[in-house]
Amino acid sequence: MTSTLNPSILVLGAGELGMAVLREVAVMAASSDVRVSVLLRPATLQSSAADKQKELGELRALGVELLAGDLVNDSQPTLAALFAPFDTVISCIGFAAGPGTQRKLARAAIEGGVKRFVPWQFGVDYDVIGRGSAQDLFDEQLDVRDLLRGQQNTQWIIISTGMFTSFLFEPSFAVVDLAQDTVHALGDWDTTVTVTTPEDIGRLTAQVVFADPRIANQVVYTAGDTLTYGQLADTVDAVLGRRVKRIRWSVPQLQADLAEQPEDGLRKYRVVFAQGRGVAWDLASTFNAQRQIAVTSVADWIGHNLKAPQGR
Repeated sequence: MTSTLNPSILVLGAGELGMAVLREVAVMAASSDVRVSVLLRPATLQSSAADKQKELGELRALGVELLAGDLVNDSQPTLAALFAPFDTVISCIGFAAGPGTQRKLARAAIEGGVKRFVPWQFGVDYDVIGRGSAQDLFDEQLDVRDLLRGQQNTQWIIISTGMFTSFLFEPSFAVVDLAQDTVHALGDWDTTVTVTTPEDIGRLTAQVVFADPRIANQVVYTAGDTLTYGQLADTVDAVLGRRVKRIRWSVPQLQADLAEQPEDGLRKYRVVFAQGRGVAWDLASTFNAQRQIAVTSVADWIGHNLKAPQGR
């Protein structure tokens, strides 16, 4: 790749995913004469908190330039002016930013004349899921796709990664509930789910952005693993040397649970993943498999992050 393709990259946000992307993009940029910046809230840049100072120190050590901006509160024209000097903008700002933010960022990228925009779509295949799903936040993601596909000046890349691997083991999500020695199947035991770790997403995003020939105007799929909930339970047993209880949560059961608390975000996610549409794809179809890039499987993640209890 020549430096004229990507002379400047702006990453929006430095949370878990943003930092993973920045670390990998900065390494590749260093050998390509590419300038990398990150947009952070003024309060973050001015913070004296130890964790924020550590994060900012790491970014400076990576050679990342720090740019002040407020993606939630700044107007679309203000953001467009901030984005305008950059050839590629990668958004790592998720749903926590609030409704309407994803549309605003896409419009700002287009208005600012950004050559290529990578929206925050690091998740499921919203095209397959379609509008009106149990997770109403997903409709905005489809709005973003329509905006980008409906214009010609700003190229785009959508990177579909599936669920963060760690989310399978999040106690509140309760798919793998180690405290109760239980694995819950969302939908059924043969329902499949695709997962990728944030670290792998960062590495693969950098590879996609710096790919030669240039990738643009397409959906790119990644996967650390694609497996059924039955295979997930088997993997937990095998790696941790235990025998978990297996409980199926059917789609009607999960829909009834959601009806009891219709604003519960986790219950919305459970329904969508239980229905099994647009939440999994074959490993062979992924960017990492086609490029033979090693990634972290669920078994790898368990081995690195979980310990079997004493006596098992």
